[in-house]
Amino acid sequence: MPLRRERRPRGRTRRTPLEAGRRVRLPLRRSLFARLLAVSALVAACSVAATAWLAVQTTSGAILQEQGQNLTADARIYQSLLGYAAAHPTWDGVEKTVRDLAEHSGRRITLTTQQRAPLADSAPPESSAALPAQASAIVDPLSVDTALAAESAGASGAPADRVDPRAVGPFRLPASERTELQQVADRGVACLSRSGIAADVLRSASGRPLIQVVGNDPERVQGTRCAIDALDSPTRTEKKALKSLNQLADACLKRQDRSGVHLKLDLSWGQAAQEPGPAGESPTTAPSTAPSTSPGPTPTSMPAVVPRAAPTATPTATPSVVPGDGASSAAGTSEDDRAVASCVGTARREQLGSYVASPALLFISDTGGATVPGFDLSPANTARIAGAAALVLALTVGASVLVGARLVRPLRALTGAAQRMRDGEDNVPVLVTADNEIGRLAATFNDMSAHRARLEAQRKALVSDVAHELRTPLSNIRGWLEAAQDGVAEPDPAFIASLHEEAVQLQHIIDDLQDLAQADAGALRLHTGPVRVAELLGQVAAAHQARADTAGVALTVLPSPPDRPVPELTADPVRLRQAIGNLVSNAVRHTPPGGRVTLRPYGSEHGDAVLVDVTDTGNGIPPEDLGHVFDRFWRGEKSRSRRTGGSGLGLAIVRKLTEAHGGTATAVSVPGQGSVFTLRLPADGPDISGPGAVPGPEGGSLPGAGSGSAKEPGAGSAVGPADSSDEPDAMTTAI
Repeated sequence: MPLRRERRPRGRTRRTPLEAGRRVRLPLRRSLFARLLAVSALVAACSVAATAWLAVQTTSGAILQEQGQNLTADARIYQSLLGYAAAHPTWDGVEKTVRDLAEHSGRRITLTTQQRAPLADSAPPESSAALPAQASAIVDPLSVDTALAAESAGASGAPADRVDPRAVGPFRLPASERTELQQVADRGVACLSRSGIAADVLRSASGRPLIQVVGNDPERVQGTRCAIDALDSPTRTEKKALKSLNQLADACLKRQDRSGVHLKLDLSWGQAAQEPGPAGESPTTAPSTAPSTSPGPTPTSMPAVVPRAAPTATPTATPSVVPGDGASSAAGTSEDDRAVASCVGTARREQLGSYVASPALLFISDTGGATVPGFDLSPANTARIAGAAALVLALTVGASVLVGARLVRPLRALTGAAQRMRDGEDNVPVLVTADNEIGRLAATFNDMSAHRARLEAQRKALVSDVAHELRTPLSNIRGWLEAAQDGVAEPDPAFIASLHEEAVQLQHIIDDLQDLAQADAGALRLHTGPVRVAELLGQVAAAHQARADTAGVALTVLPSPPDRPVPELTADPVRLRQAIGNLVSNAVRHTPPGGRVTLRPYGSEHGDAVLVDVTDTGNGIPPEDLGHVFDRFWRGEKSRSRRTGGSGLGLAIVRKLTEAHGGTATAVSVPGQGSVFTLRLPADGPDISGPGAVPGPEGGSLPGAGSGSAKEPGAGSAVGPADSSDEPDAMTTAI
């Protein structure tokens, strides 16, 4: 049945991408240029991001620092205006205070109603900018901003019920009561001074004087007999205000179906129990089992004598009636206490509502209208930052494109040269433009290309030489056989001997090629053992003595010099005889009658190697040919005549066998005087007689014994000592 042939369109051939060569573009995801560009863009993006992050962190720190400073200044402004609102029922006359604060802080201060109607503005009307969308704070003495209050007065500066302590309202003492209490306080301070206790008189926001003891031991006052108890009793004004506050709180509690309480001057409370009291005075509180929820002394309700760590104090900064702390401390005790605290706070704000100014919006900004001076991240600034980042990224990508193009261009040239080499086209060297990594790669590629060209030429020459060497014996055998077939030649013993001689010649060439192939592949087997070099040289000389006598050449073995004894040697004796025999045969062939060939062993200067010299007095080798004597199929006689040589493989085998033993083979020659071939073998070579590896040619390794057999004499080997001496075609010639 005939085979079916695949039909293809005419004029078109199927090619793989590798066969298509330069006409197939590499996918972008696998392109070195694309990868370099992507990495550069990623690095640029990371750099921009890191720089932006660092700038943001640094700027944020500066902004926070500036904001902290501004917050402190804002807290002072807020506290000043809050004190004004706590002491005045309206905002009339606040303009002077606002201007003074603006002059000291360098800020623009604006007060408006909650409907943004202007109350006071430190900026002139003609130059005032629009107010910010959000107010800095709400100035309300009945609802203090806890953050600003804590910033100006410390962590404990904000009252729990958010009522400014300077808002005293009906608790403010008239001049007569202040004078009366001041006299009592002065007498008390004088009495304490006589007792050795230093004290000062402070005045609270309501006008009540307090005695402040210097030091932290107020209990010393209890041991004195100074009459200061009058400072702990509420005055008529305070009783009236406290009664009104108590009624408001009871009304709140009644709406919640709760019983009323009795408020003390410090705004702590107890259960209300009616007892008859002095005429015109409110009932007092009878002892109760309910615990008092007093939060501790306050300037209005605290004892007449209080300790102080510093000799002076600011009376206006001392809070007056502060019920919030008591309510706060009692808030967690029970639900009733929380309800009482809430009602007391509500009653207090209701009582003070007509004594303080109405809530106002406070706007604090710089003279240009920005909320944070010096830092204005406007849309224009944001656009500039984004534009700068985009410019940096664009410059990075552009530089990456230029660098990537210069980097990829020589690589593409190398790729094109490699594809031309694959297609068998002329090898044009790649241009080396710089001494860098790619330049060195291009130079190495050029060397490899030249070496490949030389190897290709050697391969072609090898094929031609092998064909030529095999053609001669095969042609002789064919000619004799055709002559016998035609009846021209008789198959007598001489005829048979001639055919046998040609067959042996052919076998020698094939065996030599096999030995070289095994050496190149690292498969040449060596069977090593102790070798006595002098005895081995005597065996080689005896094997070649007959041929030397026929050629009229004296073949002798010289002893080693006394100062250079031959060390012990471990080697394959069969392969070593083969190598030395090839050298002796080559020397005898190229030594004229009457000449001499000598073999001499000796040790190296340091005793670490065994050297064998094969010296002849022959024709010598020209200097230009000396470097090729160990090449395969190389002969100095260009006519390739077999009259003076064999196949041209003998010296190549010598070099390979020597390298297999870890040694070297060298040649020195003087034209017209003779040549010296030297084998250098390591004296203490590795034990390669068992499993393992031995040094092979070209730095390789050869498997050890156990998987093959060496060519021993009489074991069917075509290359042995006897064969090397008897058959000249088993050896090579250099000239």
